[in-house]
Amino acid sequence: MDDVWGQACAALETSVGPNNFNHWIKPLRLTNLESGIAHFASPTRFISDWVNRHFAKDIMGELSRHGQPVERLRFDVVPQAAPGRARPAVPAKPQRPVASAAAPATARAARPDMGAPLDPRYTFSNFVVGKPNELAHAAARRVAEGGPVGFNPLFLYGGVGLGKTHLMHAIAHDYQVNHPAAQVLYLSAEQFMYRFVQALRESSIMDFKSMFRNVNMLMVDDVQFIAGKDSTQEEFFHTFNALVDQGKQIVISADRAPAEIKGLEERIKSRLSCGLIVDLHPTTYELRLGILQSKTVGFRAQQPDLEIGTGVLEFLAHRITTNVRVLEGALQRLFAHASLLRREITLEVAQECLADILRTNDRKISIDDIQRKVAEHYNIRLADMVGPKRARNVARPRQIAMYLSKQLTSRSLPEIGRRFGGRDHTTIMHGIRKIEELLADDKTIAEDVAMLKRLLEA
Repeated sequence: MDDVWGQACAALETSVGPNNFNHWIKPLRLTNLESGIAHFASPTRFISDWVNRHFAKDIMGELSRHGQPVERLRFDVVPQAAPGRARPAVPAKPQRPVASAAAPATARAARPDMGAPLDPRYTFSNFVVGKPNELAHAAARRVAEGGPVGFNPLFLYGGVGLGKTHLMHAIAHDYQVNHPAAQVLYLSAEQFMYRFVQALRESSIMDFKSMFRNVNMLMVDDVQFIAGKDSTQEEFFHTFNALVDQGKQIVISADRAPAEIKGLEERIKSRLSCGLIVDLHPTTYELRLGILQSKTVGFRAQQPDLEIGTGVLEFLAHRITTNVRVLEGALQRLFAHASLLRREITLEVAQECLADILRTNDRKISIDDIQRKVAEHYNIRLADMVGPKRARNVARPRQIAMYLSKQLTSRSLPEIGRRFGGRDHTTIMHGIRKIEELLADDKTIAEDVAMLKRLLEA
């Protein structure tokens, strides 16, 4: 039975991804296979419920493929004697303890099963710092030290794959090292909501309140997911206030600033805005190249015989601009491709292997990207792109941005007009025609437009 589960786990790690596997499936222990039912020991009910909702079909499919037809999963909660996750039945690399298991359990401590496990890969040592994230990194470092920081909460926001979750895990790792007896609770807003609803259903709301309000640091990822959930927001608000009143640190992340989260109560927005709000900006070419170089060192340590051709990393940094996850995934795929086929990683191999990613990335140029890049090039404020100013040093760059928006996106003229301060589509058409005329007569404008197109398409 252990052999069957070991083989199934090896396949599951690939199919669901290492992160999901390590967090949710690895803590399980297969105890019995009988009459089409797979029995598992799980360290917590939360893990059991999550696996049953999200990964049951994957697990049943893999067990069936390995000669054990399964129609249903059954879980028995078998807590460990000490805080932490259950020992998996398959060999595994040592994992760091989960965030909420940093200290011995006490009557007032947060239970280890209340939070989500920390990813051991997300540390400060492998977080690549650049201009777009240097303030967020500095603030995260200060919070992780555990001394007086002068702001609470720390609110990190930005698009997908810019490093918010990485920094939160890094804070928890360092804080636990610096304060071994402290209780750190890290979880997503979705998990917070799920635990709250479960406490209501089981009439254990006082236990829920006690667990969440007696930690030294509360970390909530993707807080935008509680928007519109009135009861959850109510409990989150009171939990937030209780911790701040006790001088406990709170770290929050979201995909946008508090004021821009629709459906979030004004009193919560106000509370979140009282701390330090840090925007993780889109990556620059230099930061993307630094990330690729850092990741390559790790890959080369595992596969020292692989060769990387000149210009490959620079090419990837130019072409893949969506987010860091896509960038890292592309590099991982490239190394796997080259390793399996025993080929040198050349520019041609990269273009062939990553053709789908490169095509997808090419379609992602937005009007916001165009406005930002043009404003940077002409050294004007981004607000001037949508503002009423008609001075030539503002109006001409605005027209160039209109022209590029029509050339590089699929947006209609009325849509472009709305993104440029609600201008009429005839105004957009006039601006586009003006730039088309200047391209034929003004060498400087033609060179500027050509360069901006290259930068945006890179």
